[in-house]
Amino acid sequence: MATRRLPPKVMGQLLKDNGFKKVKIFDADEKTMMGLAGTGIETMIAVPNDMLASVGDYGRAQEWVKKNVTKYDFDGGVNIKFVAIGNEPFLTAYNGTYDNVTVPALKNIQRALNEAGHGSAIKATVPVNADVYDSPASNPVPSAGNVNIYPFLSLYGNDDFPIDYAFFDGAPPKPVIDNGITYTNVFDANFDTLVSALKKIGFGDLPVVIGEVGWPTDGDKHATVPYAQRFYAGLLKRLAARQGTPLRPHARIEVYLFGLMDEDAKSVDPGNFERHWGIFTFDGRPKFPLDLRGNGRPAMPAPARGVHYLPRRWCVLNPNATNTTALADNVGYACSRADCTVLGYGCSCGALDATGNASYAFNVYYQAQGQVPSACDFQGLAMVTHKDVSQPPCNFSVQVAESNATAVTMTADAKSSAPASVPARVAAAVLTLVFVFVSV
Repeated sequence: MATRRLPPKVMGQLLKDNGFKKVKIFDADEKTMMGLAGTGIETMIAVPNDMLASVGDYGRAQEWVKKNVTKYDFDGGVNIKFVAIGNEPFLTAYNGTYDNVTVPALKNIQRALNEAGHGSAIKATVPVNADVYDSPASNPVPSAGNVNIYPFLSLYGNDDFPIDYAFFDGAPPKPVIDNGITYTNVFDANFDTLVSALKKIGFGDLPVVIGEVGWPTDGDKHATVPYAQRFYAGLLKRLAARQGTPLRPHARIEVYLFGLMDEDAKSVDPGNFERHWGIFTFDGRPKFPLDLRGNGRPAMPAPARGVHYLPRRWCVLNPNATNTTALADNVGYACSRADCTVLGYGCSCGALDATGNASYAFNVYYQAQGQVPSACDFQGLAMVTHKDVSQPPCNFSVQVAESNATAVTMTADAKSSAPASVPARVAAAVLTLVFVFVSV
């Protein structure tokens, strides 16, 4: 979820420029769909969780399919392949909220797809979280149940977690051994956990698509660009080689990378890193080299083209300000309405001093508000400057411009200054191109 988003056509071109063949979105937002129209990219759209109960009525399911599937079924339309029924509706944290409405929604949407003539090409599916196959804490091995689906979250939740077990290029001091099979990374262990669970109910050969896997780059001490680059390098190498897993050796595994872009308005539960999963920054700049072609030669992905920015000016703490007793309250105000998640311990801006922290908070709020003059006052504590005050690795962003705003047009590059925030009023229009399938 981003409060200022790039135009859908720019996003669609970004996907094409980088050779992405499949994409998953969390709804069927009209602007996003039109951005994908004509690209040929295989798309998974979704019925959001809060609509599952309503499409339990078959008439409503028919209406949903007509509006969100049939509407785009034309020459040059959207290449829809799947309809996701909710997003992890059986998640334990939902306390059963969607348990009784998900299967009826699944049946109705598939029936509506069939009757509308889409059923042979478009299938309904339910994305599930790893907690649907839980394992006992006393025996956390693949044949018994669950191993965390996100290697990063294993580190985030446990400082004693062996770090090499989260990646593919190291040898953890204590690998997991299960029925004579040695697991040296949590990805293989998690995948084979699902395979084992499927075997137990008679579906051991069922194809498995990994709907989310990735590594964040900020917002936590373990969420860094070097770690993300290391994780993706190992993952993409394995996928390209069709290495498979111990229970499915040499299998071609389909994976949606989480995610495409950083999302400055996303919930920070369970942590500040939630806003930094993108392999691109909020304005479409690649963060690190990736071997997206599977040819063993990592390269910087192509950036978004034709990005429009607000003018190059920043809001900072006024060195001549005298009302310093109000500083803490004003910084708190700015960060409660904009994205300050990079200011934490071990994060990209975590080493700033008090002045730097205040300036970062003031600027990210100022940019979020479209650089309106009143957004850089803070009871006389702030001032506008035309000097880039970034302190690498901490980037003070210039925000993406809205279409009706004064803007500077440029093509983003890896060194341009810019990640951001945005007015809450835009938050409802969420660009959800955050899961990308890499075809290797």
